Amino acid sequence: MRSEQQMMALIMDTARNDERIRAVMMNGSRVNPSAKRDIFQDFDIVYFVTDVGSFTSDHSWVKRFGEMMIMQLPEAMGDPPPMKNGHFAYLMQFMDGNRIDLTLWPLAKLDSFHIESLSVMLLDKDQRFAPLPPPSDSDHRPSPPTARAFADCCNEFWWVAVYVAKGVWREEIIYAKHMLDGPVREQLMKMLDWHIGIRTRFTAGAGKYGKHLKQRLDPAHWALLERTYASPTCDQTWDALDAMCELFRTIATGVAAQTGYDYPTGDDHRVSAHLARVRALPRDATDFR
Repeated sequence: MRSEQQMMALIMDTARNDERIRAVMMNGSRVNPSAKRDIFQDFDIVYFVTDVGSFTSDHSWVKRFGEMMIMQLPEAMGDPPPMKNGHFAYLMQFMDGNRIDLTLWPLAKLDSFHIESLSVMLLDKDQRFAPLPPPSDSDHRPSPPTARAFADCCNEFWWVAVYVAKGVWREEIIYAKHMLDGPVREQLMKMLDWHIGIRTRFTAGAGKYGKHLKQRLDPAHWALLERTYASPTCDQTWDALDAMCELFRTIATGVAAQTGYDYPTGDDHRVSAHLARVRALPRDATDFR
């Protein structure tokens, strides 16, 4: 595997030797002073260029970066549809384990480029950019919930929990797990992010897709979260839903206490009773009695 120094030399030499590339920025975890260093960190690079089309007319130029395992070109794909804002990205996974996410950004649209808080300017041939502040994860920290956001999160969680129960009772396990691990879990993760934000005065959160939860949750809450992941059987999916409801209730009532917002206790009690009733229903039931 090529070292970080070798990869950075390759990235920078390419930029210095190409007159079309006028500036280079790096962002992401490699510029985050608090990020854990490991071999899976991407090189998130932006080349600010005079003419994007002169690069994208022949993609073979990226071979200089190494032996490719697989590459994705989001702006050349139909699903999901491209953003069509003038930029072009090469997402490159190399055979030696390194990865570069390289974005070409047109200088003509520099005013629409958003500089993330985790950004470092590596090269500025024309002094187009003002000095950047030291990199920080401020763009990636949770914000305090509004009363509306908190209420909507609780409502969506308990509303879709009913869908999970319906799917499990029908033995439509794929549907049930989609609802459990899709919209229901999404609201749980949102609440957990607020919970960690409150505990840290919003200096930290759960991380992308909850990747920091194991380190930032109390052990009891982490153990309960582990129980929300089920194998594809009806009984275990019921158990996972029960664990998810218990954890959501615990975390959400704590967030409510800290923010002064109202937790929908009535919705919780009524939906929880319904879930228990559905779980006890025989498969040939024709009503809820």
